[in-house]
Amino acid sequence: MQQGSNGADQGPILVVDDDAKIVQLVRAYLEREGFPVVTASDGRAALAAIGERPPRLIVLDLMLPELDGMTVARRVRETSDVPILMLSARGSVADRIHGLSEGADDYLPKPFSPAELVVRVKAVLRRSRPPRARGPLRLADLEIDRDRHEVSRDGKVIALTAAELRLLVALAEAEGRVLSRDALLDALYGHDANETLDRTVDVFVGRLREKLGDDPEQPRYVATVRGAGYRAMPSR
Repeated sequence: MQQGSNGADQGPILVVDDDAKIVQLVRAYLEREGFPVVTASDGRAALAAIGERPPRLIVLDLMLPELDGMTVARRVRETSDVPILMLSARGSVADRIHGLSEGADDYLPKPFSPAELVVRVKAVLRRSRPPRARGPLRLADLEIDRDRHEVSRDGKVIALTAAELRLLVALAEAEGRVLSRDALLDALYGHDANETLDRTVDVFVGRLREKLGDDPEQPRYVATVRGAGYRAMPSR
């Protein structure tokens, strides 16, 4: 296979599913687009593969032997911000919200078209690129370095995923203006947000608050404006 233009030097895509036919089909479609692919058929094997060679994206089934997908996502998020596209035959809203809350960046219910999966993979990777350099931002005692894709407080880096960083940047750039959920969905997903749940924003805000140690009842960074959306808190 010739190396495609999708950055094979940035690590492979890890496909984790215990259905060999799905793995074979997904692998074929991704490799056709120039992506290097490694696979795992259970949760423990997935974590071992990640430790051996960090992937650039994980396609992760929810129902896995050994360790389920939720547990794998939780373990991954303890040390890495690698994008996760979660798959599941359980496509209820509650399951999708749960997957996002455990650290998934996107969610694709089964059965799915392999071509759609490729489109989703490309979209997640596109959104995961660091923001264009526009200098640092400040929000209260947070320093947001868009060039280095880092957020720090008192010199200590706070690990955020690419999606969480995009959300924080959008709020900080608004300088206290209220941003609706639609506006924040656009910041998170851009033109890929057509079929995204409105509650997705609430899940990502919750994840962001947890990492920042922000109390929603007495917020330092992100305030809820009931019926309208969210806004960054003014500097004190």
